[in-house]
Amino acid sequence: MPQRGGPLAGVRVVELAGLAPGPFGCMVLADLGADVVCVDRPGGPGLPQSAALRRGRRVVTVDLRSPGGVADVLRLAGRADVFVEGFRPGVAERLGLGPQECRDRNPRLVYARMTGWGQDGPLAGRAGHDIGYIAVAGALEPLGRAGQAPHAPINLLGDFAGGGMLLAVGVLAALLERERSGVGQVVDAAMVDGSALLTTFLHGMAAEGRWPGPRGTNLLDGGAPFYDTYATADGGFMAVGALEPQFYAALLAGLGLDGDPELPDRDDPAGWDTLRRRFAERFAQRTRDEWSEVFAGVDACVTPVLSPAEAPGHPHNRARGTFVTVGDQVQPAPAPRFSRTPAAEPVPERDAGGVAAVLREWEAPR
Repeated sequence: MPQRGGPLAGVRVVELAGLAPGPFGCMVLADLGADVVCVDRPGGPGLPQSAALRRGRRVVTVDLRSPGGVADVLRLAGRADVFVEGFRPGVAERLGLGPQECRDRNPRLVYARMTGWGQDGPLAGRAGHDIGYIAVAGALEPLGRAGQAPHAPINLLGDFAGGGMLLAVGVLAALLERERSGVGQVVDAAMVDGSALLTTFLHGMAAEGRWPGPRGTNLLDGGAPFYDTYATADGGFMAVGALEPQFYAALLAGLGLDGDPELPDRDDPAGWDTLRRRFAERFAQRTRDEWSEVFAGVDACVTPVLSPAEAPGHPHNRARGTFVTVGDQVQPAPAPRFSRTPAAEPVPERDAGGVAAVLREWEAPR
């Protein structure tokens, strides 16, 4: 019988409030059932934060500049399984909340550090943002159209995939290892490391000679006309990913181009500009919904390009419950899914009633 609550039910996490990547990583832990207590500062962490990233938490407000506030956080760390901070290197130590101070109280504690440049190296103490981390990691240069400047993909690669998700993976691995060793450790999650890790496939492709050209001229970066997006008559777009021959054949059939003797060979890059022009002409003749209907049920790997606001309404996403309503906001649902310990639906952040209330609860046997 499924036990709703998530596979991390019973895991206690102390999160020092921060910006994007740390909150996202802790959101993932909370989604999976961890009891995450966010230690906020009077006035908040600085830049405005998305309520979505802070879902699933209980919140306490503590002045970390006061000895009493630091003592309160150390007491929480003493009863927690995981401690997450996202300061620049050395800041937590100066506050008296570094790994040594926390793990002196709790040797089983997994102490996770979320930074852009990591805990060491020439740039460790420098300020930065997603675009800079992915630039140095080699993840920004390949993104964009041929002959144009690199294009940053919002802040999804550095902050969230290379940052917060890497943090969550590191925490989970350290918790698993703790079951064998009985002791915790420090997890150094850096966005530059995580963003570089995401390019492993590109490094392999380049070494094998399968990523030969500059930005925007290769198989998966918009260079190939059968792996690209096309404008429709109503200003929408369709995404085409017809890489395999059978999918490409279905694409041509859907576009009414199958059997056209004037189409260039798809495997010859010299003809890609002609193919792209022909595809663009066809897609421009109908609306996005009309093309969606043409390719519905057809394995051509052709799909409508949906905005974030439209995605929750797609029939597949509705059927799977890929989006949920948290408070008054529609947000992505927790992922992945578990057969025996499914995650509960997330709830908005809520007040914990103070550090003392959390400590009383955490003193109870688990």
